[in-house]
Amino acid sequence: MEVVLLGTGAADGWPNPFCTCESCADAARRGEIRGQTAALVDDVLLLDCGPEAPGAAVRHGRSLATVRHILLTHAHADHLGPQALLFRSWVAGGDELDVIGPADALDTCRPWVGPDDPVRFVPVEAGDSLAVGEYAVRVLPARHTVFRDGDAVLYDLSGPGGSRLLWACDTGMWPTEWFEAVRDARFDAVFLEETFGDRSELSEGHLGLPEFGTLVDGLRGAGAVTPDTDVVAVHLGHHNPPADILRKRLQQVDARPGRDGEVVHVGEGTPVVPHRTLVLGGVRSGKSRHAEELLASCPSVTYVATGGTREGDAEWAERVALHRERRPGSWSTVETVDVAEVLCTATEPLLIDCLGTWLTARLDIHGVWDGGDLDPVHSDVDELIAAWRKCAVPVVAVSNEVGSGVVPATSSGRLFRDMLGRLNARVAEASEAATLVVAGIPVSLKRN
Repeated sequence: MEVVLLGTGAADGWPNPFCTCESCADAARRGEIRGQTAALVDDVLLLDCGPEAPGAAVRHGRSLATVRHILLTHAHADHLGPQALLFRSWVAGGDELDVIGPADALDTCRPWVGPDDPVRFVPVEAGDSLAVGEYAVRVLPARHTVFRDGDAVLYDLSGPGGSRLLWACDTGMWPTEWFEAVRDARFDAVFLEETFGDRSELSEGHLGLPEFGTLVDGLRGAGAVTPDTDVVAVHLGHHNPPADILRKRLQQVDARPGRDGEVVHVGEGTPVVPHRTLVLGGVRSGKSRHAEELLASCPSVTYVATGGTREGDAEWAERVALHRERRPGSWSTVETVDVAEVLCTATEPLLIDCLGTWLTARLDIHGVWDGGDLDPVHSDVDELIAAWRKCAVPVVAVSNEVGSGVVPATSSGRLFRDMLGRLNARVAEASEAATLVVAGIPVSLKRN
């Protein structure tokens, strides 16, 4: 199953547009703007459909024209924007649409259906099982209410290829007996709300970070979450700590935050990412963070640090330590300038950070700064490009965008700028995807 996260934020999104707290300020500064949580499965099934979901689909390059099923968890306004049904009726020739959910949620939808629109309402409650097109759906209880117990549910969704996910938004903490309903489910992915961070006292109908960890542990104990399950935190709100701290807290329970627009390939082994991706950006642009996020759902990744070690450089050591801390514990690190060798022998996804330091090392090794011949460096670049093309695993490389600043004042600076610009162009040409990160915001340059 292909799952596009149309939004990963709480009802008010994150940052809250009226808030100036540290968490909201950090999210705004990074450009990590989260809309209301919803997801699109295989372009045919919506998991929740709040008022922001249709616009989010378009912004993320998706159409809802082929959607045939909507699974609603409950009638809270961020999960149910019934006006979408009216907008759909304005398009001629619509196919039949199943709207599935608790009876109260369906009652909210009925007045919004066009008179000739082929919409079929299917009320469900916890304990139901039904076929929804090619999908098998089990309806689970939620400790979350709109007006009464039972008017919110969760979904256990199995795809035609045997992949299986849990959509648990909004849920609250489960009583012990509820875990029996998912005993040995071995979900490929779990999308679990984590709304309140360390302010879990705000509502029993939502999870904070402690409850999130406890629920994941319960799912793990029941065999519903395995070491291969991708556990994704959604419905994230500004009561959470800033992004770097949140990632670390979630890593402690082998989970990660979802991000708006992310495509999660459920039940397909190693997540499908473009085979070769170049990420460009200026200093402190967020390029390394974006590269890490591209591979965040991979069970294991080899991080190739091309800068090596710098004895006695405390500032460099601090930078390296910060990078290490935010990477998942399942990632391994290789410090080397022999990037071509790593590319040719890799057996798991690679993140190479960065090509600028790699090129600097080659210029150092061949004594170019002291008037050495450039031909050996050109040979090294040719070898790197050949290995990049042959690499058998998904690989993301980070590099500096150096062509947009002032002209360097020294001849060595101009040489480095020109050579790195040419290297970036060659890597981009040999890649399926290239992205420029500006002020923390990724801008797609190429996607095959």
